[in-house]
Amino acid sequence: MQVTPVTSPTITAATAATNPTAPTATPTKSSLGQADFLKLLSQQFQQQDPMKPMDDTAFIAQMAQFTALDQSTSLLAQVTAMNAKQDAVTANSYIGRNVTVNDGNGGTAVGPVTGVDMSSGAPCLVIGASTYAVSSVVRVEPATPAAGTPAAGAPTP
Repeated sequence: MQVTPVTSPTITAATAATNPTAPTATPTKSSLGQADFLKLLSQQFQQQDPMKPMDDTAFIAQMAQFTALDQSTSLLAQVTAMNAKQDAVTANSYIGRNVTVNDGNGGTAVGPVTGVDMSSGAPCLVIGASTYAVSSVVRVEPATPAAGTPAAGAPTP
């Protein structure tokens, strides 16, 4: 089966503005997905010569590639979920500690973490009246002991 490359015309904003019926540009994907692989495999079956069917070893190799792709997709989903849970655990470990975070405006904010806000789906540290992403943490220090409370490791009288 011969494969010919597909090219699309370059669409500029000027072309689209002057010609409303011009085709619109679509973003290109950088990699093939599971659905793309299945489409290619089914096209290969449809286009094969009935007198010279696909070699069974080639078919087995392609099915192994499909299985590997499926397992990679599953593994990626599991790692992503595990990373989200780890971010929540990390955020909870900051409660009561003094942290320095990037404030998103080129500066930093410093203060004790009083809570973790999960309303956006990702954990955000609550420092004063503001929330900051866990990834913005620059420095973590132990909590400052309250007045009249001995610091950790300090001898008690």
